Amino acid sequence: MAEDLKAAVASQTKRLNSSSEVVQKLEENGHQNKRLKSDADEEDAEDQNKKSPKRKIVLLMAYSGKGYHGMQRNVGSSQFKTIEDDLVSALVQSGCIPENHGEDMKKMSFQRCARTDKGVSAAGQIVSLKVRLIDDILEKINNHLPSHIRILGLKRVTGGFNSKNKCDARTYSYMLPTFAFAHKDHDVQEELYRLDRETLERVNKLLACYKGTHNFHNFTSQKGPRDPSAKRYIMEMYCGEPFVRENMEFAVIKVKGQSFMMHQIRKMIGLVIAIVKGYAAESIMERSWGEEKVDVPKAPGLGLVLEKVHFEKYNRRFGNDGLHEPLEWTEEEEKIAVFKEQYIYPTIINTEREEKSMANWLNTLPIHDFNSSAVEMQTNNKISKKSSDLEGSDGCGDDSD
Repeated sequence: MAEDLKAAVASQTKRLNSSSEVVQKLEENGHQNKRLKSDADEEDAEDQNKKSPKRKIVLLMAYSGKGYHGMQRNVGSSQFKTIEDDLVSALVQSGCIPENHGEDMKKMSFQRCARTDKGVSAAGQIVSLKVRLIDDILEKINNHLPSHIRILGLKRVTGGFNSKNKCDARTYSYMLPTFAFAHKDHDVQEELYRLDRETLERVNKLLACYKGTHNFHNFTSQKGPRDPSAKRYIMEMYCGEPFVRENMEFAVIKVKGQSFMMHQIRKMIGLVIAIVKGYAAESIMERSWGEEKVDVPKAPGLGLVLEKVHFEKYNRRFGNDGLHEPLEWTEEEEKIAVFKEQYIYPTIINTEREEKSMANWLNTLPIHDFNSSAVEMQTNNKISKKSSDLEGSDGCGDDSD
């Protein structure tokens, strides 16, 4: 009897142990299945990214440059925030590029058309790069960008396309309060000043003098008078009709050129303002293109906007080949205009009213020396040539203010 009882207990224990093992195995299998499913989901996402083809594209960008230290990213430097810092972050977060491409931009063949300087805005910047062509790509990138930076368009381009090298010309605008043209001997109230027809005509006559090829070594830094890269071709330059915003009159100067050097546009405008205000003679323009060193004032950066970049040669060759679109943005013009009205113009107007950048800069014009003596010219030329020999060209084939 005792032996039968022992046998029964042993049998039940064996059954319980067996059941426990089965349950344990089922649980293990369940966890394993979950792990396998999770791994499979991650692999599916990776596969989806891998399946999204990488293609060479251009992005049409608009941005307000206030608060940024220019367009170009300085990898490894978080001290000075740039437009490209925000753009690259959005490209990674949206899944357009892998994270390591954000750290090494050469991996995605990234190239900007123009390297806008601190505080400078753009309504038609173009960047070229290789990305994964994911669904709803523009919407996803813009979702990760601040509202004052927008991607307004995208087009496929040839595999070897480089937005800087393929660009034939660039158009910039410069928005300024018209009191900048008031003669120095006239006491004017900034908000009440209105530009008269005669002064506008004189401004345009002077701006037109820049058209053609000239030696602009005095309109940038670190270039001597005999540096071939200082010669630049200007296609057009003019000042439009004035208009009133928030009780202050403004005007917009437009300039189209093949390429521009650092600070060149701001100095071109600064010199015209100095002449119109009566600080410098008109003859200084011809002198500034010669070999002598001329003191050319640099207008504030606030009003400068990259309006448009031109790809005429590329469009003629590839624009109608049946595979690629011409790099024209007619359909995006309305979006560009809306962005300028919402973000660029209000920033320029409000900053000018609050910080008075133009008014403060105008007060510095009397300290410039617009009439150097012959001895000073010779000395400056020797210094300029020595500096040029030591430093050489700064290598900026384009790059503008």
